[in-house]
Amino acid sequence: MTAQLHYKLDNPYAYRQREIIRNAASEALELPLQDSGLWFHDDVRNNFYYACYLFAAAVDDEMLPESDREPARQKAEAVLLETVLLQNRQPETHLYGHWPLGLGLLPREAAPHELPVEIMGSLLVWFCKYYKSQLSAALRVAVHTATGHIYRSGFFRKEVVHYGHHEAKYTAAKLIFGQVFEDEELRQDGLAGLKQTLDYIKNHGMPEYGSLPWFWHWVQAFTCAWELEEDSAVRAALSEMLDHLWHERAAFYLRGAWVGAHSRGWPHDVPADRNVLHDYVQFGNFPLSRSMPRTEYAGFLFYEAPAQARERALDRRNPIEVQKLTQKVVPGDAQPQPHLHSYAYITEEYAAGGLWERVEEFDNEQLRWAYSLPVSAEGDVNRLFFFHPGEGYRAGDPRHQSPYMEVLYYKGTVLSLFPVPEGTDNPIVGVLPEGEWQQQEQAVYGLVKDVYFAVWLSHAYQLVSREGYLEVTASVEPGAVAVEAVTAKEAAAAGLYSLTEFADAMSARKPAFTVGAGGAEAALLLAHTTFTGDLLRLEAGTDHGTVAAVNGSPVSFGEYKV
Repeated sequence: MTAQLHYKLDNPYAYRQREIIRNAASEALELPLQDSGLWFHDDVRNNFYYACYLFAAAVDDEMLPESDREPARQKAEAVLLETVLLQNRQPETHLYGHWPLGLGLLPREAAPHELPVEIMGSLLVWFCKYYKSQLSAALRVAVHTATGHIYRSGFFRKEVVHYGHHEAKYTAAKLIFGQVFEDEELRQDGLAGLKQTLDYIKNHGMPEYGSLPWFWHWVQAFTCAWELEEDSAVRAALSEMLDHLWHERAAFYLRGAWVGAHSRGWPHDVPADRNVLHDYVQFGNFPLSRSMPRTEYAGFLFYEAPAQARERALDRRNPIEVQKLTQKVVPGDAQPQPHLHSYAYITEEYAAGGLWERVEEFDNEQLRWAYSLPVSAEGDVNRLFFFHPGEGYRAGDPRHQSPYMEVLYYKGTVLSLFPVPEGTDNPIVGVLPEGEWQQQEQAVYGLVKDVYFAVWLSHAYQLVSREGYLEVTASVEPGAVAVEAVTAKEAAAAGLYSLTEFADAMSARKPAFTVGAGGAEAALLLAHTTFTGDLLRLEAGTDHGTVAAVNGSPVSFGEYKV
């Protein structure tokens, strides 16, 4: 199947992929080249992605005006060639076969980096296979030569230890390069790693829970291997992995949003879900924004998710609770790590949830809990959450949380206690999406799209306008925040038809917050009766540790499954 035929199949997935290719190509065609002959000096992969999209559009009969096709093709080939030639092609040198990552002022002098080849190497093989007959001789030779350097570099010859996105890419690359270079030993190593990884995440959950953009590296790597694979048995094993990944994605999906806790997140996904192109192709039930902070290969690679996963992701007519287990991996520690418990409550209009346990993650990038709204065409901030800042935090970047938070999740309500030690200066920080908001003493009430929010704080607070959201800052003393979401439909059923009416009604049910004797070391208690009449109680700092209870019964994790 040629690349062009691949995209002319009459199906909605192909239509959405073509939309991504067309958008990226149109942008690339207008972008001026720098003196280096590249568009970007921030990340070498961006040049690769955009050049691939521009080339694909240029050799298509329908994506670009006829007068633009040849200039587009020449521009794409020039950028691709310049990008490929940035590879370290000197055998027996450090990071042989690798590309630089950040290119700096002089890309040809940039030092090679271990990351780009992990995904770009496999994608280069895919691109060459589907477009080799249309590439110029010079580019075709350069790409073939580059793949040889990649294979001989052996960057993928590593064991599976962490069960993370790096090893997922190594495993896929073993299968891809083993096939290209007829290295059966490498292919068998890749197949063993594939089965080992799948067995682990099926039985222990994904250590990289909700990790963006790295989850998409899993999907891209294994989809690339699946599309290139010629052995039916190996392809079946890759299908089994991809089915599992898409079931994982579907469990926490709400119209483009990734619901609940994230082990890691980058600024373009916190506090707004913007790395959504793979979701758009797969599910298509939210509008595509022109802004594409991570294009990658969503317009090229595709594997159809299992029907059950698609149905789960797309049908949110009935609210659902998702209760999942996962287990961290600590290399060198022979003791099994304790299970982590991830909760989400998903409705048609919003979702809420997070991780019950605090975990130290890479670069302290954990997002513990959040409310999520569907993704918009404008890429608006679509999350609401609170946290106490920790290591790595900078004002205006609502990530990097401290360990000082205890939680209770129950359907549309989240209770948080902050047992912050004395002498800690950072205030509690919150993110409120843009909407209609009313301030009251120690409370903020809002209407965002079709969802009302009641936000109660134990102390005085301030609001600051940030790009795309309101930032809440509250006193650093040991304190609490409670948030409850109520859909406009639920509010109307209770006779509440405006934000003012909602605020008046919810003001009468403010949570009770108390601090025991002992200052910062004191026991903290937060009690709240929800809109539906459920009694929630969260205690921290007691002899019994943290206690979360719903209607008098301690929260149980008996229903949580991998």
